Amino acid sequence: MCLLKSVEDTDRMATPQTSRQSSYSSISTKIRMHVIEVDSVQRWTEDLRHMTEVECMCVLQSKPIGVDEDAAGELIVSGAGAASDHVTRDNLQTLLKRALVVSTELGKMFQRLERGRWQRVHSTAIRVNCHVRSLIQEYSTARNAPPEMQKYEKCLLEKCMELNVITERCLHTEDEYFLRSMKEAIHEILTDLSDSFSHMIDMALANEIQILIRQIEESDNVLSISAAISNLLSLTQDGPQLCSIIAKEGAVVALLKICRQDCFSCLYADALRTVASICCVEEGITQLEKVGRILCLADILTDASCAETTRAEAAAVMAQITSPHHTSTQHLASFLESMQDIVTALINLCENASCGEVFLLASAALANITFFDSMACEILLQLNAIGILVQACRDRQRVDTPYSKDQVVTILANLSVLEQSSAEVLQEKGIEQLLLLLNEKPSSSSPSESAACERVQQKAAVTLARLSRDPHVAQTAIQLMAVPRLIELCRSPAERNNSDSVLVASLAALRRLAVECPDSITPADHQQLIKPRLVDSFLLCSNMEESFV
Repeated sequence: MCLLKSVEDTDRMATPQTSRQSSYSSISTKIRMHVIEVDSVQRWTEDLRHMTEVECMCVLQSKPIGVDEDAAGELIVSGAGAASDHVTRDNLQTLLKRALVVSTELGKMFQRLERGRWQRVHSTAIRVNCHVRSLIQEYSTARNAPPEMQKYEKCLLEKCMELNVITERCLHTEDEYFLRSMKEAIHEILTDLSDSFSHMIDMALANEIQILIRQIEESDNVLSISAAISNLLSLTQDGPQLCSIIAKEGAVVALLKICRQDCFSCLYADALRTVASICCVEEGITQLEKVGRILCLADILTDASCAETTRAEAAAVMAQITSPHHTSTQHLASFLESMQDIVTALINLCENASCGEVFLLASAALANITFFDSMACEILLQLNAIGILVQACRDRQRVDTPYSKDQVVTILANLSVLEQSSAEVLQEKGIEQLLLLLNEKPSSSSPSESAACERVQQKAAVTLARLSRDPHVAQTAIQLMAVPRLIELCRSPAERNNSDSVLVASLAALRRLAVECPDSITPADHQQLIKPRLVDSFLLCSNMEESFV
């Protein structure tokens, strides 16, 4: 979801294991001391299967290994795969962890090749060979690899052997011309190897994902389906590439079919959460539109008998598919057909949300929807959305973070384009709320929270500028001391967290108020902030030191 990525943002990519290795050994020892009932011989044999293929082969075939900063890193990466693989028997996790180790080693090999560190290049080539062979052997033991994948496996093993032979030859010569030519050849082999490995992993992951999807489609056991959904959700956290594979294999359709069966109502929220994660990529949204499942989401949102968590997750899917970050808007065709029902359901969810998370998801969907169709804004005005949102801002149970306020002020900014919104804002005492939002400050040093506060300040100023076209709004804003706060935001970089966007919006709002009420601005402020061109005032304020005021 757009929001969750930023509010996350959130991020999702698999992270290397090397940073955890320094403490892993002692933690693992302590854990093993407390699980005496586990057969120690069985545990040892599980470890040994990986360690003999990677660690021992490394020592036997590439000795001597120098004790320097690079060597330490090499051993740690090899250990990461072996140490973590025995913990998780799940094929998907094992595959991802092995793939991470191989990718890390290939990256190191590219770096060492550029530096001409031939001993290290050769030892890394041996280690890559061991890891690739281990991965293929483990996967072939667990699954019957598809014929197409077997071709890539054969090609990979051949390239690994070729790499070993060439790098070993480079160890026994000092001929610079030969080494230069070999460097180009090795670089080409490495590139081909990386591409082939990536294709093989994609096919292996697709194969595993197909098994999970079949489990969702064919099983009638709630626990079995729940486990498959949980595995899919876990995979979506590893980045957009995996989300694309999951979408192409038909996961969106399978998950939304679950949401059409009453016997699986306890799985609705998890299934929708997974769909939202998959729809961070265009392929997911395309699949959603292709099978007309937007209507399914609309039905869930408008069904009062559905649990609040389920409706909140449906709102999260809506927020994701309507994100302005998506380049294609073709998927919105069927969405527009249900616009009235969806918008009504979302604003009702905002009004009756039991917690901040539910409000955040529903308001994020509304914020995105108001960007691409003015009809949504008109519907929201008819539903007293301004009153509902302003009241929500006064309720700490629903609006408790800058992220939620960001969604609220986004909706208000888009609604303020309509002329009739001014009267609504005045009636609901919305100007007072906008001035509070202009004072929004982060409660921690979190970069994401600081960025959210900047967006809140900027959009509050934009909303105020738009609404101040109405003289009554401008007079109210001036009476509520909007001008001093806007001047403070312009002149003090610290107050706006050095944000240029907040500065521009504040200058625009200040100039709008000055048009309606020139006497509200002092001569000195008028000379610097109103009279010059906007760009000149911007340059003046952006170069000010904090001690200016």
